[in-house]
Amino acid sequence: MSLIKDSLEIIAPRNCRLCGHICNYASGSIDSIYKSVFGDKPEIALCADCLGKIVPEDTDKRWFLCLSEPFSGDKYPTLTLFMPFRYTGVASKFEPIIKFGKERELARVLGIILADVISREDIDATMVVPIPLSDSRMRERGFNQASEIAYPIARFLDIPFVEKVLYRTRDTKRQNRIIEVSARRDNVVGAFAVNPEWDITGQTIILVDDVATTGHTLHEAASTLLDNGASKVLCVAFSGNRQLKNSESF
Repeated sequence: MSLIKDSLEIIAPRNCRLCGHICNYASGSIDSIYKSVFGDKPEIALCADCLGKIVPEDTDKRWFLCLSEPFSGDKYPTLTLFMPFRYTGVASKFEPIIKFGKERELARVLGIILADVISREDIDATMVVPIPLSDSRMRERGFNQASEIAYPIARFLDIPFVEKVLYRTRDTKRQNRIIEVSARRDNVVGAFAVNPEWDITGQTIILVDDVATTGHTLHEAASTLLDNGASKVLCVAFSGNRQLKNSESF
């Protein structure tokens, strides 16, 4: 079957999912890593030109305070965000395709790219936890993009991937539709809880989302983990737009 499929791709090559041009990338390193992580090659095609444009920021520009605008009374003002890519160019094309095109495989490719970068950092943790979706969003989309991105990180770092530690207590409005920073904070306050079946006391957790803007979603989820006994939480996002950085790494 794979021989037939490969032959068909030679006759009628696929177009890149991001730029739409005929794909000049086939069976490369991403494909082989994808298969080792997820058990099969991806059906989605990405060209070498687009992949080559997904370049991480310099090392000293990957670390930030979780919140873009800290607020008075924050219990965890030093929460750290690791975000190695800027939400621009090719990197900015991923999110709408994943969320609205329901491209699970594209989220997994993002996870592999992010996992490769984070595995080169001096980061120690005991579990990887994704930001959860609400039940209604999960039914609508069919998968949680944060989970698909987080799973390869756990595999690369050889630590447990724990999807059910956090859950949403309620539906929230989409953060990207809220302009005011304070309103974004209010939107997610109390939106997360820890599954009572899990004891996370003393755990060092990598908390993963796809994109971070103001950082309030990650901050609220991380605060929930810390309130329930986690010793340390590193917030991680694939990309976002930030100018100020926190020079202290995890």
